[in-house]
Amino acid sequence: MSQDHSKYDVVPLRAFSDNYIWTIRDARCAIVVDPGDAKPVFDYLAAEKLELVAVVITHHHADHIGGVAQLIKGRNIPVYGPHDPRVPDATQRLAEGESITLPHFGIQLTVMEVPGHTSSHIAFYGDDMLFCGDTLFAAGCGRLFEGTPAQMHDSLGKFMRLPDTTRVYCAHEYTLANIRFAKAADPANSTLMDWESRAKAMREVDMPTVPSTIGLERAANPFVRCTEASVVASASQRAGKPLTDPVSVLAAIREWKNKF
Repeated sequence: MSQDHSKYDVVPLRAFSDNYIWTIRDARCAIVVDPGDAKPVFDYLAAEKLELVAVVITHHHADHIGGVAQLIKGRNIPVYGPHDPRVPDATQRLAEGESITLPHFGIQLTVMEVPGHTSSHIAFYGDDMLFCGDTLFAAGCGRLFEGTPAQMHDSLGKFMRLPDTTRVYCAHEYTLANIRFAKAADPANSTLMDWESRAKAMREVDMPTVPSTIGLERAANPFVRCTEASVVASASQRAGKPLTDPVSVLAAIREWKNKF
């Protein structure tokens, strides 16, 4: 069932060339997810007269944590993050199945451990929202910098068990590039064609193409469709041999995407 979000909004703040710092806000307070750069956050807080009350971190990469130290300086606010010393400013380190209640907003989020892109990557789910960092993208998934194809397959599988209505707040504007690849990996998928035309129209007016939804990802993202005959066939052709299990399919299309 879709939740009532009338009490708060989720706003993307742009950072670097294609990052989004997701910001949960109401009329008085804000919480930011993966603030790689402090400046856009400070600018937004000042313009909207908002008080920062918490920071949420999914993984250790600099474009997700680079602004944290500046944002929390002189503030006694929680920083929720993974069990990883590479996220030095975390005040509460979280593991699979643990929950947090966001201060001021009262939103409960459950933690998922989702290794693949990094070894200690976590995601946060609640109130029909998924903050998934760089594990799942619109029509794609993160590069396997520290994890294995099997880990990524398991992590994406956790997400696919969430309700179709769940909004996927990924951290980058990669949608059109991901759809171009997805059409090569799953060429008969009509959902991709519709999605591409909508996403192109949004980018032409400089609108974000995200969040997507779990239902849309399930229908169109080749990395979560590794048992579908069309994706298996494309991956097998790319690998030059028949691939019989979904982890091998994911490994083949991730390697293909790296060079696409």
